[in-house]
Amino acid sequence: MSRKKQVNDLRSALELLETVPGQLIETDIEVDPHAELSGVYRHVGSGGTVMRPTKEGPAMIFNNIKGFDNARVAIGLLASRKRVGLLLDADPKKLGYHLMMAVKNPIPPIVIDKNDAKCQEVIHYADEPGFDLRKLVPAPTNTEEDAGPYITLGMCYASDPENGDSDITIHRLCIQSKDEISMFFTPGARHLGVFREKAEAMGKPLPISISIGVDPAIEIASCFEPPTTPLGFNELDIAGALRNSPVELTKCLTINENCIANAEYVIEGELLPNVTVREDQNTNTGKAMPEFPGYTGEAKDVPVIKVKAVTHRVNPIMQSCIGPSEEHRSMAGIPTEASIFQMIDRAMPGRLQNVYAPPCGNGKYVIIIQFKKSVQSDEGRQRQAALLAFSAFSELKHVFLVDEDVDIFDMNDVMWAMTTRFQGNEDAIFIPGVRCHPLDPSSTPEFSSSIRDVGIACKAIFDCTVPFDQKQHFTRAKFMDIDENKWAEYIK
Repeated sequence: MSRKKQVNDLRSALELLETVPGQLIETDIEVDPHAELSGVYRHVGSGGTVMRPTKEGPAMIFNNIKGFDNARVAIGLLASRKRVGLLLDADPKKLGYHLMMAVKNPIPPIVIDKNDAKCQEVIHYADEPGFDLRKLVPAPTNTEEDAGPYITLGMCYASDPENGDSDITIHRLCIQSKDEISMFFTPGARHLGVFREKAEAMGKPLPISISIGVDPAIEIASCFEPPTTPLGFNELDIAGALRNSPVELTKCLTINENCIANAEYVIEGELLPNVTVREDQNTNTGKAMPEFPGYTGEAKDVPVIKVKAVTHRVNPIMQSCIGPSEEHRSMAGIPTEASIFQMIDRAMPGRLQNVYAPPCGNGKYVIIIQFKKSVQSDEGRQRQAALLAFSAFSELKHVFLVDEDVDIFDMNDVMWAMTTRFQGNEDAIFIPGVRCHPLDPSSTPEFSSSIRDVGIACKAIFDCTVPFDQKQHFTRAKFMDIDENKWAEYIK
């Protein structure tokens, strides 16, 4: 596909969606950012692992936010694979391959003059009278039990205090007071965690910018993880490759760091050394916010950002997402597909047909691999491909292997393959005692005595492929290829 409008920020992305029927709606009805906004979008289009009823639907803009003047909230921009394809100008079924090619052809960001930076059209300094994050940034809560308003799509940008390498990632950010934000780090999973630990060892704060409301290419690129993007690799290079143009940064006003130049909002601050806060200190619910597996995360003692300033565009648009929504699956899952595609294709070129991270795993836990066996010696390589997938993405829990005649984007077709091409005693391979992800509630010693620590799981491979020497007995019924144009009225 080829779009007419070039997307380079949130506003141009929304303008593109406005031209495509069924991809964007907006409302002027007043909405409470505390739980109501997310509650509405749950029914409109959140999808993912959100509790039913929910569905895949359009992105949505709320133009009337209770308690805030001249502020809007956009949600669900990436909560549809079709919409991601539209925004990245790529075939939705080939997004993993598309991102893999971007990783191979990085384009580094550039820094532009602050006079040309749209993100600094309006400036609020934290030492000014009346400064209050809670009144400046219309961050919604997902549920009534959330620890507080969460910035769910904040692009956190910081640099290694030793060598100056920079990186961008998304973290769980809870507004705690008029000038403090808590920041959750998944242990060992993000480059910024390494930067923070280095700064803390030096007894120094870590300058950090949080850019909100940016080009969707940046949001997706920021979700890559090692080994595809090792320490020292700046994921903004991938976003540049996706647009064939460097991401534009600009200098922050109060800290020695950069931010996204055309972001809707930028929060400037410092991660304080050896200071933590309980996420739910203002609510005492014991809960943080809904996370991608579909459960509400436990409130933790986490590091604190001391805010120095908030800058934004005129009439800014806050961007948010629902934690377990299809939007998370897009951001986490498509980079996962790209990482696995790269690892397997490098090891055994030509056999891998496609990779898909389905909504049930919300981008991290489940992968479907479409593998083609062309000769007898390919038998068994499909299981080797699954092992490579676990190496490419450590948080992966389950891999389904299917043949080239199975539609990996249709879970009914995948389950059909499992029903007719799988025997549990022969085709299920279990790998116990492997580190996975701490947010999986079944990965705890309390759930199973075989688990030694939180976040350890039994990874599993479900080989639903036909043995090569039996392929002739598993040929699907062939139907006539029709003239789709002739019958378009009926099959659209």
